[in-house]
Amino acid sequence: MTVSVRDLRPDVRADLEGYVRVRDRAFPFMLSTPESIAHDLAHAHPDAHSRKLIAEENGEIIGTAQIGIAHDSPEPGQGMLNVFVDPERTRLGAGSLLVRAAEEHLVAHGATRLYSWVLDEPGNRAFAERSGYTASRPAHLLRLDLAHGVLPPLQAPPPGVEVRPGSDFSADPRPLFELDTEVTMDEPGDIDAELTDFEAWLDETWRHPLFSAELTSVALVDGRPAAFSAARTDGATRYGTAMTGTARAHRGRGLAKLAKNDSLHRARAAGCTEAFTGNDADNGPMLAINKWFGYEIRATEVRHVRELT
Repeated sequence: MTVSVRDLRPDVRADLEGYVRVRDRAFPFMLSTPESIAHDLAHAHPDAHSRKLIAEENGEIIGTAQIGIAHDSPEPGQGMLNVFVDPERTRLGAGSLLVRAAEEHLVAHGATRLYSWVLDEPGNRAFAERSGYTASRPAHLLRLDLAHGVLPPLQAPPPGVEVRPGSDFSADPRPLFELDTEVTMDEPGDIDAELTDFEAWLDETWRHPLFSAELTSVALVDGRPAAFSAARTDGATRYGTAMTGTARAHRGRGLAKLAKNDSLHRARAAGCTEAFTGNDADNGPMLAINKWFGYEIRATEVRHVRELT
């Protein structure tokens, strides 16, 4: 039996469905649909040199890789690759072939340092180490049972604060882009990001098929966005938090918790039964908020780094 690697074909439904199927089996904490995968490819920033690869065995998709350059980082030369193999089809060489193809592409586009998220399991970490990667910072993957869990009751906003759905900004989402920019700059992680391109943000975030403006909640102080919890859904029963944060001038007032609670309540009312999120292990404030909501850590992944210079 032969395993081969090629690019995903975004116009072939079977490719998209196979890609999502492998991702769901190997990493069930991330929302994806065939439409979202096609959108990611169609609207990737040209400087990201983004590709999605699939590994096949006799025509069956058994592995995937998502690769690209961190074009929105102030530090050049940082490449990213995340590889997933169907847990029932490991040890066939698919992972190694995907890593090799990904690395060749990233190096050809100037990458000198490579980052990859790896589930914190012995086999996965051993594979990463054999491939030349060194463990860096961990992050936790959390799940909340929206169908049976008990959410904290909705709280009345403090004076001067109101909570509104993100859809109220459909006519002009730029204030949310500006808030997202500030929050993203302060998010802990190995790769710093600076959101400077409003049109790219519209394509990659606001118009993304998974993004739900209706379930996104925004806390306003004196009429201006001060905190938000951005929501994604698979269009069925799964809900994910894309980002939750507060502008620097308003931190410490519980506004992010207020916004996320509002979003979770509306998600449950809309029929969502599972909620997923992820937090850097050093992000104590957000981990505490999610514990308050009832989220439980279901897995941990560890960022791995390979220096090429």
